[in-house]
Amino acid sequence: MSDPGRVALLTYSTKPRGGVVHTLALAEALTAQGVDVEVFGLGSEGFFRPTSVPYTLFPAPEGCATLAEKVFASVDAMAAGLAKVAGDFDLLHAQDCMSARAAARVRDEAARPLPVVRTVHHVDDFTTEALVDCQRRAILEPDHLLVVSAQWREILAADYGVTSEIVRNGVDVARLAGARSSALRAPFGDRFLFLAVGGIEPRKGSTTLFRALGLLRERGLRPALAIVGGQSFQDYEAYRQEALALLPSLGLTLGTDVVRVGTVTDAELATWYRSADALAFPSVKEGFGLVALEALAADLPVVASDLPVFREFLTDGRDALLPAVGDPAALADAMERVMTDPALRSALVEGGRAVVPRFTWAASATRHREIYRAVLPG
Repeated sequence: MSDPGRVALLTYSTKPRGGVVHTLALAEALTAQGVDVEVFGLGSEGFFRPTSVPYTLFPAPEGCATLAEKVFASVDAMAAGLAKVAGDFDLLHAQDCMSARAAARVRDEAARPLPVVRTVHHVDDFTTEALVDCQRRAILEPDHLLVVSAQWREILAADYGVTSEIVRNGVDVARLAGARSSALRAPFGDRFLFLAVGGIEPRKGSTTLFRALGLLRERGLRPALAIVGGQSFQDYEAYRQEALALLPSLGLTLGTDVVRVGTVTDAELATWYRSADALAFPSVKEGFGLVALEALAADLPVVASDLPVFREFLTDGRDALLPAVGDPAALADAMERVMTDPALRSALVEGGRAVVPRFTWAASATRHREIYRAVLPG
């Protein structure tokens, strides 16, 4: 396959959110295939994990009073940084709406053709007119759109009138290897331990999960829940406090029944996957659900939700349990099944092992290279 030229991969952050995880993994896979790649992001302290791929960080805006101010300041910061280096690249590939707006601005001012590719992982539920318009432009302005699931291809076609190509995520099984940690498990004793990844926020279905835990307690079951992560561009503090305020009424104690672990290193995340008893991932909206795939790769049984994007790679009862979205009782039933049926847990792990090989970053990189070559002029 011919060389697609120099590629700049753009991401809005350095934190361990799905789009950033995707960006680094894709960059490394492209580099392994001989593509000249550099990653650009907003931040100051490096990415959440080490990477062998060259990267440049532009200062992230500070002191913004509102989300809209933060978004537009981030677009400006990315555009200002890219304008100084864009001439060294043949293609800009943005992974979010802010990077896409910045890349389109730089493209429009470039002295030569500079195609912009955008991966739409999902569409945020913005409520202000300015942010809704910004997100719409970030979908319409790029030269070529990619998505990671068929559902989002359909949504973009229906809501924005655009075409896009599906390029699946991958998973790095080697990064998720490791052993169960007795030290990590010690605070939970012999309780069944559910792991939630992504923090406490609306999109992750956190209140549904808390209510399901309360129902399990009413049934005489007392699993523990460890919540890992939570770094987000948006401020979900109000939702977080409301969700945590539910715990006492559900008979749950923060720090004992529900433990907020916070942000962890990449190696620590792998240990959490390996040390928990099951993943609880009742999202109400996902672009793909990379966390579920990572859990499968770590041999962790998955309880997710019956989202169309999950059904694109998971089958209820075979490699995951997929209770109804936003239904605490259905979620509690699925969690109880996983807790009380060792044979089911083993079957889900075996089913997951059949899913994982279909999703490699090498395959994703190969498809990206084909698209880059098709998009480049001449």
